[in-house]
Amino acid sequence: MSFEQHIRPLFRPQDVEEMSWAFDLSSYDDVREHAEEIHARLADGSMPCDGGWPDANVQRFREWIDTGMPA
Repeated sequence: MSFEQHIRPLFRPQDVEEMSWAFDLSSYDDVREHAEEIHARLADGSMPCDGGWPDANVQRFREWIDTGMPA
């Protein structure tokens, strides 16, 4: 699993724009740096702003973290 193939495509352009005040969801380095905070927001449904991700996508993000956050 990699950021470019499996994680980055989960973030829509509007998600990147709406969250730009906190972190750059299009940037591997920024997502890696804030991965736990992003996961917490995804898990509690406060992100994306228009409704939470399906559980499978939240789990995919968690798995990416747990496997060392490969680029």
